[in-house]
Amino acid sequence: MRALILAGGSGTRFWPLSRKSRPKQLLALEGQGTLLRDTLDRRCRRSRS
Repeated sequence: MRALILAGGSGTRFWPLSRKSRPKQLLALEGQGTLLRDTLDRRCRRSRS
């Protein structure tokens, strides 16, 4: 099985944290990991179980 992570949108709800130079997928909103890293970690955990 392969996973495709779709990440898009303008991130207006996260302004002023989210900007063109720092999109929302690269923000660390909970803990240390970015939203993208957290998604990748969840996917990896699911593939091991």
